[in-house]
Amino acid sequence: MSGIVGSNLNIKGSGLVAKLGTDGQVLTSAGAGVTVAFEDIAAGVSWQAVETGSTMTAVAGNGYPIDTTSNACTITLPASASNGDQIIFTDYARTWGTNGIVIDSNGLNYQGDDDTFDVEYTTAGQSVHIVYSDATNGWIPTIDDAVADVPTKGNSEGIFALGKTSGAVGMSNLVNSSGVVATDVSAVATARYGAAATQYGGDKGIIAYGDTGSKVSTSNLVSNAGVVATDTSGVGTARAQLAACSYGTGADKGIFGYGTTGSQSSLTNLVSNAGVVATDVTGVGTARSYLGACEYGNDKAIFGYGESPATAVTNLVSNVGVVATDTSGVGTARSGLTACSYGYDKGIFAYGGGPVNMSNLVSNTGVVGTDVTGVGTARSQLGACEYGNDKGIFGYGYTGSNVSLTNLVSNAGVVATDVTGVGTARRDPAACSFN
Repeated sequence: MSGIVGSNLNIKGSGLVAKLGTDGQVLTSAGAGVTVAFEDIAAGVSWQAVETGSTMTAVAGNGYPIDTTSNACTITLPASASNGDQIIFTDYARTWGTNGIVIDSNGLNYQGDDDTFDVEYTTAGQSVHIVYSDATNGWIPTIDDAVADVPTKGNSEGIFALGKTSGAVGMSNLVNSSGVVATDVSAVATARYGAAATQYGGDKGIIAYGDTGSKVSTSNLVSNAGVVATDTSGVGTARAQLAACSYGTGADKGIFGYGTTGSQSSLTNLVSNAGVVATDVTGVGTARSYLGACEYGNDKAIFGYGESPATAVTNLVSNVGVVATDTSGVGTARSGLTACSYGYDKGIFAYGGGPVNMSNLVSNTGVVGTDVTGVGTARSQLGACEYGNDKGIFGYGYTGSNVSLTNLVSNAGVVATDVTGVGTARRDPAACSFN
């Protein structure tokens, strides 16, 4: 309706009758026997300068061209809104397909979902026009081409579980949304070390496999409140020192891969969005153990490094869980490292045998970067998971003796200095995010 000026203008056509006020507001409309009331749908929008930052706070009544050529952008909506408030975002450089936008609804609902969800838009050339309705449905997109029906975001909390002191242990330690590790929670799962863990279903986790003194394929589900369930009978080949991570839309599925059965393996086992582990899939790529794995690109995954002997090769995992052949290694070949995601769509491998403390970033297209100078105590056989939706944490491990210290990872992939350890010092724990 741009360019129309008039007083109480009536528009008719195709069975629709609409009455507009002098400010362009739709006062009433009727069509096909239905009467609908809209507010401020055609009201003016004040267009702002091109936004190139990685974060921004939006103001109602404004339009924002978002240039994500160099980085993704997280947009925080107003903390309060009135019926009819509207905001427009548009892909300035047609780069949202590479670096998308994430909308944080900042305490208000978005399309009926509460603020535990952030909405991601990742289509090149996309425009998003949102209008605030009420407390129930909150912000409603009137234009949002090709967006997924279920909003996705990283998980806010994590868990380290199991591990080895002088022998296998079964306790766990929760990580809150600020990256603070809690004291030990008594063991529920069978004590074991060298297990792996991944999120599934978008908000839950699963711990599986490991070594009790002999290799097992036992699994334990983790609820979206971080409660570890009792043992589930194993599926697939028993093994330890494997890796696991999530994949699929909304990171709703998982994959366990590689490890040692007594000899190196490359087989994998998929995890459904209900936490059910599938039978063995024939291995692809170099058989190895003591490797890391993480999600990237919102729906894909990567396995990397490991003991075969020590290598830096990686294997990408598609958004349907298909593992690709080896990609030539980048960075220092090593084993005993770990990995986690950060920044919604990127990943990081860090630490490892030696021990060392360097890291290697993974882009949102699965490209591994060269070595980044290490931060924190060099160690191996540690765990890592996501927290705070877009950050990560490395924890526990072995320096020549077991430790419980942690290192936080920012949403830009920067590893912080040591945080004094909490809980039982141990090596070879499993870790994943939830909630």
